[in-house]
Amino acid sequence: MPDLQTSDLNDTIRQYIIEAKAELRAKQNVVAAFAKLSEAMRREVESLLNEEAKEGSAVPQIDFAAVQGGKVSDAQRRQIRRRGAVVIRGVFPRARAEAWNQEIGAYIAENDYLQKAQEKSGMDKYFDQLNAGRPQIYGLYWSKPQIMARQAEEMAETKRFLNRLWDVRGPVGDEFDADNDYAYADRTRRRQPGDSQLGLSPHMDAGSYERWIDPAFQKIYEPVFAGDWTAYDPWKATYRTQTREYASPAVCSMFRSFQGWTALTTQGPNDGTLQLVPVASGIAYMLLRALQPDVPEDALCGALPGKALCADAAWHGDLLEGLVSIPTVEPGDTVWWHPDLIHAVEDVHSGSGESNVIYIGASPRCAKNEAYARKQAAHFLAGQSAPDFAAENYEVDFKGRATPDDLTDLGRAQMAL
Repeated sequence: MPDLQTSDLNDTIRQYIIEAKAELRAKQNVVAAFAKLSEAMRREVESLLNEEAKEGSAVPQIDFAAVQGGKVSDAQRRQIRRRGAVVIRGVFPRARAEAWNQEIGAYIAENDYLQKAQEKSGMDKYFDQLNAGRPQIYGLYWSKPQIMARQAEEMAETKRFLNRLWDVRGPVGDEFDADNDYAYADRTRRRQPGDSQLGLSPHMDAGSYERWIDPAFQKIYEPVFAGDWTAYDPWKATYRTQTREYASPAVCSMFRSFQGWTALTTQGPNDGTLQLVPVASGIAYMLLRALQPDVPEDALCGALPGKALCADAAWHGDLLEGLVSIPTVEPGDTVWWHPDLIHAVEDVHSGSGESNVIYIGASPRCAKNEAYARKQAAHFLAGQSAPDFAAENYEVDFKGRATPDDLTDLGRAQMAL
């Protein structure tokens, strides 16, 4: 996509949308295709809700010991691919995760983060169009526990397993290296019990209006746009590392094969935790919905540049019927979801303890991720906020911030140092 001047941003993007929708609609009878797709999605949502009622959760759950021992069955892998999400239990010992939780709390208190955050409030606009507002996320990237978790051998082994769920074959070689990754420095969530203001409405990350406009995204979703959505494979990596996202604070510039987080406290349904629509093929519904005749010609069901891609009941009700909370997790468990999966954070934390996590996704080695990692390394050395995020730069003078001396050999490689 060409660079845009601020003065002509809105008109230019509206024209892009009009032209792209006309081109995409010409490929098929979008009304008939969407009718069939809607029925299939309703059946899939009904299936997951039945599973939720019967099994307690529709989100697959496996033990890290099975990952280590190569004992994850083919049936389990198929279910992870179908649902687009998985809880991997016991990646870290409980005591280690609890110690990290305490250390991050001390790091926040010692450096008076909360007072400084009040002074810089409003810099991050990524979620401002989502109904429930901004969750209780701390703009910290370089605390020692975050570094330790990212560079842990257990984390690397977990991400290798996840990346191998993808078909990485491409027309000019593998799309990415499934066995190695670059670290993506993200933030941490510390949500207090009783909070009722800090939820996050259903959305997707990793691209909003670009999914219809950008040539690489169009190639990723070509079967959907060409009229054969059943031929679309959410796990085919071709062109995934070649997309161009609209630059904005908190829009991810890396390709993440999975978004994810590591639990630092016990949390589950009603604890202000993560919700998912665990249907890996659900993106097809989002794409075709925006091409229907009841959607304005210059609109994409609320998709806006530089924002999260919202899922709204007015447009995406069939999918949102399948929004479920993840099962209860313990400190040291990890949660992972496909980059095209609708997710949210519960509006109300009605539990009794904090719901705390470190955000760590899977970002495998590829040219796109290397380019970002090299920019990120300079920010790490200076203690600045990671490049994708608002330049709050809290940690420049923080005591106890991680330094290169805290990196292992694996950590240095992951940081492109």
